[in-house]
Amino acid sequence: MTYQVRVGEDGRIVLPADLTREIGLKPGDALAIERQQGKLVMQTYDDIVRQGQDRFRALLPEGFSGSLVDQLIADRRAEAARD
Repeated sequence: MTYQVRVGEDGRIVLPADLTREIGLKPGDALAIERQQGKLVMQTYDDIVRQGQDRFRALLPEGFSGSLVDQLIADRRAEAARD
């Protein structure tokens, strides 16, 4: 769906209420606005964190489960036991 909004004299843009409800924005939510190829892209910080987590999760070994920190500690302990 396309929405039409206007930029106010002070540069403010008001998002339509039904759009903010649809995407789950609440008063006080912080957004990051980025310019990408001449377009503005808005994302919540929660979405940005989720995307980062997904990218790092993709780097984990196949079948990995649990805590990466726990795995690193176990590896270090095994290494120390061998020495």
